[in-house]
Amino acid sequence: MADGEMAQQAARTRAKLMDGLARAERALFTRPAPKSARAQMKFLRTREKGSTKSLAERLGVSRKTVQRYLSGASAKPNKRLRQALVKETESEWQPQVRAQARQRATTSGGLVISVRATLGFTANGTSDDTRVRDLSIAVSPSQAALILTAREEGATDTDLHRAVAEAIADAYFRQGGGGRARLEVEFKDVEWLDISF
Repeated sequence: MADGEMAQQAARTRAKLMDGLARAERALFTRPAPKSARAQMKFLRTREKGSTKSLAERLGVSRKTVQRYLSGASAKPNKRLRQALVKETESEWQPQVRAQARQRATTSGGLVISVRATLGFTANGTSDDTRVRDLSIAVSPSQAALILTAREEGATDTDLHRAVAEAIADAYFRQGGGGRARLEVEFKDVEWLDISF
């Protein structure tokens, strides 16, 4: 596989992982996030300490656009702005609930990763050969900590991919120990990925 293809594959895997983590956090919300563009703008403005200028920069729109939504003069954002509003609102919504879930995952609970992807050892001739698998795996708190830390620190696609692959390898392939500890696990062609706390 060429370097360009590997980079694209890693980027797709990262996108699916980030989306899976975002969905897992949304499932934890105790109250629904604001839905209307005006309510989202008001909420985000409070997160920006009342600055419409910094909110406009954050959303990639003009300051007048932000003011029109805040006043109610505009109500239906275009697709790009709507996506930005949802993403930014959900990233800021109920930070304590998300922090408590991350703390629990990294100290006692771990994560559950459900995935359909091509997985297996690089060694041939075993039942653990590389093939498409549907797995639902409980990941240890230490592995959950590595994944969540990598995400929060803005890890590269390759590093995040490696952290998830290692977590799956430890929980699924290496649980019996033996000579498998040193074998490299392939994790590619992710069709879907879901994570829960």
